[in-house]
Amino acid sequence: MALQFQCLQVFSPLSPVATTRSPSSSRSPSLVIASSKFHTAPLLGRKLRAAVIGGGPAGSSAAEALAAGGVETYLFERSPSSAKPCGGALPLCMLSEFDIPAHLIDRHVTRMKIISPSNIAVDFGKTLKAHEFIPMLRREVLDSFLRARAQSIGANIIHGLVLNLEVPASSNAPYVVHYTTENSMRSLAVDVVIGADGANSRVAKSIDAGGYTCAIAFQERIKLPEEKMEYYENLAEMYVGNDVSPDFYAWVFPKCDHVAVGTGTVCSKQDIKQYQSGIRERAKSKISGGKVIKVEAHPIPEHPRARRVIGRVALVGDAAGYVTKCSGEGIYFAAKSGRMCGEAVVRASEGGERMIGERDLKREYLREWDAKYVGTFRFLDLLQRVFYGDNAGREALVEMCGNEYVQRMTFESYLYKKLAEGNRVEDAKLMWNTIGSLIKCGIVGR
Repeated sequence: MALQFQCLQVFSPLSPVATTRSPSSSRSPSLVIASSKFHTAPLLGRKLRAAVIGGGPAGSSAAEALAAGGVETYLFERSPSSAKPCGGALPLCMLSEFDIPAHLIDRHVTRMKIISPSNIAVDFGKTLKAHEFIPMLRREVLDSFLRARAQSIGANIIHGLVLNLEVPASSNAPYVVHYTTENSMRSLAVDVVIGADGANSRVAKSIDAGGYTCAIAFQERIKLPEEKMEYYENLAEMYVGNDVSPDFYAWVFPKCDHVAVGTGTVCSKQDIKQYQSGIRERAKSKISGGKVIKVEAHPIPEHPRARRVIGRVALVGDAAGYVTKCSGEGIYFAAKSGRMCGEAVVRASEGGERMIGERDLKREYLREWDAKYVGTFRFLDLLQRVFYGDNAGREALVEMCGNEYVQRMTFESYLYKKLAEGNRVEDAKLMWNTIGSLIKCGIVGR
């Protein structure tokens, strides 16, 4: 009830724009525009108000940063108990950077196998140090923890479905979030909106942020007999080949008491169940006798959107397209982009004391993000186009993964999210071996 009152009164210092309506009502509440100076005007008698749409790692991290920085924050989550079909692997640095407690981790993966189209298996992880591992967890567990932490810092959690975002006609008017909760239609007026509502983002559609190509991920959670689960105690597997995906990879990742078995594709989404049958067949001897306890599917963006900041609206996580090619990694980049965006709003608004504008968001958030990560996304896009295009390229990829120098450079870059320091002699050898693998597999021209 207290939260409902806040929603109704949230813009009262300016005008009574937030209302409660019946679900059958289709008319939008009228906007009473207050006069205020755009960009640098101080907010008198109140704090900057922000709505974060989506309660995954991106939205929760944004809400936490906003609330901690003094911004009045509302975090919308449609389905708190739902789980995204996700491998659930985190880079090691995320545990300390985002203060992820150890009890959330299901498995400490220290062994990884990558399996070629011809079923050649390479142990990928021989260079891991004694203290290093890949944390595996369930998304519903991580997401719930991050939301609860944002709430404990001061973010207001609203369990509701956002229907649309009403964009103001002038630069100094509020944005209005229309949503349903507890079988009633409601509205909330805010100064700033952060869209963290996934690949099919309604926020992105509301601001005409442009489309992008999406892949589809399909995953089954399979509870294995105890003796077979022991095989996957600290082992994750990646499979490549036309039978499991024409342009990506399939996986068997261990969770607390089951394995996640899935695949993804962008160029042949209509055949996703065929590819899921392919990974089940490839891993048949190791997962037979298991019971499917959950089936999940979800769109995954293939590249960043062309427009990620428009007006006082910013996109983060999957809504912005921050999923890497080649590896399909998105959890870390979702949480990182959410935190960077939230901190950018706090900086630009001087702790929630001043109004901000599009130029502030582009300067404090977008420019910083692009400078830090655009190169990584472009490089992994190139790797995917070279090695995931056909089975010949995939065989070359698996052959390269047997090289311990490749493994060390890969894991140092992945686990700590920074460019690993190379060795010129080893780099030259790697280049030569890569060309040799490409020649042998007949894909040098490509």
